[in-house]
Amino acid sequence: MKKISTLLLLFAGLLFSLRLAAQETDLSAIVDENSKSDEKEYVSATFKGFRIVNAQTNETAKKRNLHFNIAHRFGDMAGDAGGISTFYGFDNAADIRFSFDYGVTDRLQLGVGRSKGIDAYTQLYDANIKFRLLQQTVDNKMPLSITLYGVAGITGRAASTDSTSDASFQNTAQRMSYVSQAIIARRFSPGFSLEVLPTWTHRNYVSYEDQNDMFSLGIGARLKLSNRFALIADYFYNFSSYRNDALDANGDKIYYNPLSFGVEIETGGHVFTINFTNSTGTLENLYLPFTKSNWLDGEFRIGFNIARNFVIGGKGW
Repeated sequence: MKKISTLLLLFAGLLFSLRLAAQETDLSAIVDENSKSDEKEYVSATFKGFRIVNAQTNETAKKRNLHFNIAHRFGDMAGDAGGISTFYGFDNAADIRFSFDYGVTDRLQLGVGRSKGIDAYTQLYDANIKFRLLQQTVDNKMPLSITLYGVAGITGRAASTDSTSDASFQNTAQRMSYVSQAIIARRFSPGFSLEVLPTWTHRNYVSYEDQNDMFSLGIGARLKLSNRFALIADYFYNFSSYRNDALDANGDKIYYNPLSFGVEIETGGHVFTINFTNSTGTLENLYLPFTKSNWLDGEFRIGFNIARNFVIGGKGW
């Protein structure tokens, strides 16, 4: 009888232990589930590259990643300077830029570049910084991504002896120019992304009647056609009375707002863009104040952007 009582007690104790274990397992599952629900899931790849055509995107290099970028703009395809005589602009190089962008963290990117340059800012050297301030979340509690961007450039061009020239530099400081942007982006669906870019440009030295400071508003979009192809476009409107009113000796408008279209091709480690634009410059310091080509006059050019990513440091380095 004692043996039966002992067995019953042991069996009851085993059932009680199993019940407690089951309750603990259920509680653990609940805690894990709650923990996962508290984690923010961010939207990734709002854009595939760091630029659309001209416009910066909200994207930054990942930590310890180095991006090597090449941007090239040819000459006018049509108009007075284009046509078959220049093989539709391929004989001429309007601007070329090489740059390196490095991810210090997943949110902070630093970069340097060198551009052939245009107008007052030929032989242009630049340094830039990009920081992800906010990132869109999957649950839309944060509906937008906001990235801050700033670039400083210095020209190595020989100073002009013409006192009315925009390159009549008297000292090093007058060779400097600066651009700052807030890049406000949203991926509306896996196939469509849109951004706006309030932009401020400052040049330390400008020609007579030009303005040292200029506000611009940009807009850019990406429409995905397949896993490898997308249509892209960007446009900047310059709020500048000088640029809106300036005329040449023939009474024709001098300055135009940069408008660009292109096709984006993703090929593994590369993002390649073939584009058409009326801007000759590749950097904000160039294409914002110095776009003088008119789409309606055939003064647009073909160009390309190409980026290659390298992982620097980390495991296996």
